[in-house]
Order: sequence, then C-alpha cells, then structure tokens
Amino acid sequence: MYHKTLKNKEKILAIAPMMDWTDRHCRFFHRQLTRRTLLYTEMVVADAVIHGNRDKLIGFSGAEHPVALQLGGSEPRKLAEAARIAADFGYDEINLNVGCPSDRVQSGTFGACLMKTPDVVGECVAAMRQAVSVPVTVKCRIGVDEQDPEEALDRLAESVFSAEVEALWVHARKAWLMGLSPRENRDIPPLDYDRVYRLKAAHPDRFIGINGGVQTLDEASGHLKCVDGVMLGRAAYHTPALLASIDSEVYNAGAVPADFEAVIEAMADYAGQHIASGGRLSHVTRHMVGLFHGLPGARRYRQILSTDATKPGASPEVLRRAFAAVDLSVSARAA
Repeated sequence: MYHKTLKNKEKILAIAPMMDWTDRHCRFFHRQLTRRTLLYTEMVVADAVIHGNRDKLIGFSGAEHPVALQLGGSEPRKLAEAARIAADFGYDEINLNVGCPSDRVQSGTFGACLMKTPDVVGECVAAMRQAVSVPVTVKCRIGVDEQDPEEALDRLAESVFSAEVEALWVHARKAWLMGLSPRENRDIPPLDYDRVYRLKAAHPDRFIGINGGVQTLDEASGHLKCVDGVMLGRAAYHTPALLASIDSEVYNAGAVPADFEAVIEAMADYAGQHIASGGRLSHVTRHMVGLFHGLPGARRYRQILSTDATKPGASPEVLRRAFAAVDLSVSARAA
C-alpha cells in the first residue's frame, strides 16, 4: 500500500527522523493520533544493525505502519546488508541519512558530509536498491559549508536519481560542519524552500519532499502545492495534538474528532506492557508531555508526567491521573 503511494507520487506527510526522540515508543504514540502519516525511526548506523541487538535497535510494533528505517553509513555493501535486515523486519521504506551534521557522523564519514561525495551516495543507493524490494529513499540538505546549493543539490539529486532512488527528502537548509553545533544547524542556517521547489520543477516525474521549519498543517499544505511530501519535525514532537488533524486535512479521510481518552487508554495499556517487560513508565510518557499544550490543566498534566512518571515503580495509573487534570471541554467548544 505505501509502496504504491510513493510510486504514484501521491502526497505524503511524514514525521521526520529525530535522534533521541522518534524511538519506538514515540512512534506508537504518534500512530494513535494519525493513521496515515509516514513515521521515521531515529537514524541507526548500518554497522549497529548488522552486529548489534537487532530487536532492541530496530524492533517495532506492527501498529506503526507505515514506518521507515533511517540508516547511517557510507559503505554500499554494509548498507545493502543492513537494508536487507530491515526489510526482513518489515519496514515499509529504507532511508539513507545524508543530512545529519553531528560530530559523530562526520567522524564516520556519513550523514551531511556525504553531500560532498554524491557519487558515493549514488553507489550506496544502488546497492540498497539491489538488496531490497521496499522503497529506498534519501534525506539530504541543500548543501554543506561553502558549497553552492544550486550545484550541490543538483549533483546529489542527479546521482541518486540515476541510482533509481524512490524519493528524495530535502531539509531546506545548508549544514555547517565547521562552526555550528547540531542544534544550531537546525535553526541558524537560513531556510531556502525555493531551492527545493526549483529542484521539483526540474524533476517533475520524481518524488521530492521538503523538511525544515514547518510549524503548522496550513504551512504543510502550502508546501504540498509545490512538492510531493512534507516532513514535520519538532512541531510534531512538541505539540503532537496537531497530528490528530492530519488524516482529515491532508489525506481527506473525513473529519473525526480526536478521542484523547482513547489515546490515553491505548498508551496506558502500551506502557503497562513495556513495564512488564522490564521498562519504565517514563520511557513512554516522556514523548507525551506536550499533548495538551494550551488547554486548561495542561501544566498540571506536564508536572505529573515530569515528576511522578519518572519515579521508580511508576505505573500507568500515573498517566491516567495526569490526564484527569486536563479540561478537554475547551477543545470541544473550539471544534
């Protein structure tokens, strides 16, 4: 189903891969709010997939579909093996990271620094495409350091398109590998959405999505007039309630009021299973703190999750108690 959507270049809204945030608990939570949005894992290094604890690193719930695994690496053989393993796990897409600017990825010669070696990226994509039948995609920047974004993005795009990549997601900022921290690279380099629009105009038959600084569904809808897909990042994480409108506003699935009580019960049951397997409540609830942003009682909800949910032995009842502090009547009247 997802493969057909991508092949037909139907509009896609996705939640971007975010290190330390989009783990399996976060993705399960987001799936309770939107059934259609494409979810991404955190980046996982190919070597870790090949040699590490696979269930821990890339295991996921079947409820998360459609879900994509983002891989980090620069060696075609290893990426192909890791992609094959991920496909066997049931992922709907394998994505190659060509955008992360952290020190860790620079030392491993992958991530954003691969913008400097587009031919290598093309070789990696070709190897992954040969290894799996699910879509192989790339997420990149418009350039790094002193590169000219016109030339750098075109070269990268031409290389991966020649390798038959099935989607190119572009974070519409440069990455400065020298002089800016990973956090600063998310905000300081200016956004250049027009550069991504020009790439799409030059390649109308290719799936091209945009990422970077998108705060609202109205903004996402505006981008979807020019490109094929939009990724929401921090806005989706910090104010997850906006995800509850995606299925109706983006996918025309019909307006259905968000049933937050059902969401909380689903997450409480999920947290109970996680605790029974040796986990802690806070592993799950840390992703839910912003759910009721702006509603009466939201502050108390946050306080309970930030304190009581982090205590040893905390049970799912803490989540239910936090939810009881929220006044949803304001939200209902606004709707």
